[in-house]
Amino acid sequence: MRKLFGIIFFILLTGCANTMKPTDFKDQKPRLIIEKYLSGNVKAWGVLQNRSGKVTRQFSADLNGTWDGKQLVLKEKFNWDDGEVQDREWTINKIDEHNYEGTAGDVVGKAKGYSYGSAFKFEYVLLVPVKGKEIKITFDDWIFKQDDRVAINRATMTKFGFKVAELTVVFVKD
Repeated sequence: MRKLFGIIFFILLTGCANTMKPTDFKDQKPRLIIEKYLSGNVKAWGVLQNRSGKVTRQFSADLNGTWDGKQLVLKEKFNWDDGEVQDREWTINKIDEHNYEGTAGDVVGKAKGYSYGSAFKFEYVLLVPVKGKEIKITFDDWIFKQDDRVAINRATMTKFGFKVAELTVVFVKD
């Protein structure tokens, strides 16, 4: 019983210890204004890793965003290395200087976005096709602007609170 309590305590302690917050980046530069960065054409390349870290898929993507002063419409086209082509269209509304809400056809409910300094955090639940079914996967998405052209995205994907995969993406703005 003592060992079980120790294991549970360790899991709870390590699971909560290193949580980043968007405000941690409030003073970092260059500032990422997501609607400005994603307006126009952006190219992306990424790798999907399973929970053990093994790369399971790779992709390239073309993104095209249109900002009207209040809303960003972002069209994404993913070309996966296994031949699958995936399209997604985001509608992202700017609530205030730091807060955003987004929707897409395969997103459950609304995505929540937070922008501070060089970072943008996007949280959402995505319907992911797996063996003929759609399963709900929670995304904890972080984008970090490197310079005027380059941003790096790290996403942790979870199911029932357990990590199932990670996604790393490099964006290059035309």
